[in-house]
Order: sequence, then structure tokens, then C-alpha cells
Amino acid sequence: MTGTPNQIEWAEQIKESVAAEFDRVASALNGVALRQTGAALLDTQTAIEILEESRRAVLARDEAGFFIRDWQDLSGQVRELIARDPRHKAMQAARKQREMQL
Repeated sequence: MTGTPNQIEWAEQIKESVAAEFDRVASALNGVALRQTGAALLDTQTAIEILEESRRAVLARDEAGFFIRDWQDLSGQVRELIARDPRHKAMQAARKQREMQL
């Protein structure tokens, strides 16, 4: 990791918390998926794919400043990453379309 020794130490602690938050969200989504079928299950599986891709991208970063600046406050950050993904937006639009057809 790049940065000063103090930044690196701080960022490593933050990175551990970030990894744990990704684990927590993944566990919640997987729990939901176990109770779903059809389109709802496909939506949740898409969210899990987005989550895992985001996890890899975030945790691959090696700049201490990135974690210090962007990940100190985990409040909803992982959920926001998923929501900003174009696939999630498309999934939400398709869900609304399905609901309108009912």
C-alpha cells in the first residue's frame, strides 16, 4: 500500500472494516436469495454480482488515501455502490415495468 507509514496503518484498519461490510451485505443478499424464485431471484443474483465486482475493485486499490478519504464512514457506502451501477438501474426499471403489468 502506498502512503506514509501512519496512513498505511490507518488505511489497513479501514480496509478490514470495508471487507467486513462487503461480507455483511453479501450475507444479507445471499439470505434473501435463498427465499426467492423467478425474476426476484435473478435481480438479487445481479445485485450479488455487482457487489462482488465492486468488492474486487475497491479492495484491489492500494492507495492509503483512497481508504482514508472515501471509506472512513461506511454508512451505506456498499449499498450506494450497487445502486449507482447501470445494471442495478436497469434492474430497477425492469422491476417497475413488471409491477405495472400486474
